Amino acid sequence: MSKPITLLTVESTEQLSPGMTRIRFSGDLAVFAGSTFTDRYVKLVFGDPAELENGGRPTLRTYTALEPDVAKGTLTIDFVVHGDEGVAGPWAAKARPGDTIHVRGPGGAYAPDPAADWHLLAGDEAAIPAIRQALAALAEDAQGYVVLQVDGPAYEQPVAAPAGVELTWLHRSDPSHPGLADAVRALPWREGRVHAFVHGEGQAVMKEIRPYLYGERAVPRADVSISAYWKQGRTEETFREWKADLARTEEGTS
Repeated sequence: MSKPITLLTVESTEQLSPGMTRIRFSGDLAVFAGSTFTDRYVKLVFGDPAELENGGRPTLRTYTALEPDVAKGTLTIDFVVHGDEGVAGPWAAKARPGDTIHVRGPGGAYAPDPAADWHLLAGDEAAIPAIRQALAALAEDAQGYVVLQVDGPAYEQPVAAPAGVELTWLHRSDPSHPGLADAVRALPWREGRVHAFVHGEGQAVMKEIRPYLYGERAVPRADVSISAYWKQGRTEETFREWKADLARTEEGTS
């Protein structure tokens, strides 16, 4: 069954960093009632949403839906913007109050397990919105690590975490900083059950961090939410092809 489609109206915009724009929307958010996943997302529809019902394929882009308030009819989406690259980023950069867009959803599958002994959250710019929501859902006495990779110091954003959750920023522009996978590997491994959320660039997440967690650390798959949000050097469409190829390869070796 297809997920419902909602019309959102831009209420305001805010520049969070040189590479991220926040847009606050309003709309009828009844479909969000009872949605508790911290990686809650919607698919923005660039084109005629009626195509979805008629078997068509308008351009879709997936983004984390932040703080939906069903009573007030408001939600927020943070957009990574790289100049004129892509579809959603340039749209967000030019968006003004009163502009509208349809979204399909919500979807989602993860929220931090309060029964876990500690938490591991890692990703790049694309994962910051979902990770920020996960941190807000943690108990005050939660333990663990957060590792976030951005282009440089100017791209860091305020991220609140419980006192027992250690936050590390990585800068691509600093050759002394490790990559995301190396930074995750270097973390002291804690005792007890970990619940992990690792999302971001495909090579680092799926080819490097995932084998480390499943193989070397023997973390059960049920305790890990891991997925690629994008792939270096690929457009959204060719990234989807990469993900499909990866899935087929893994099915063939399983």
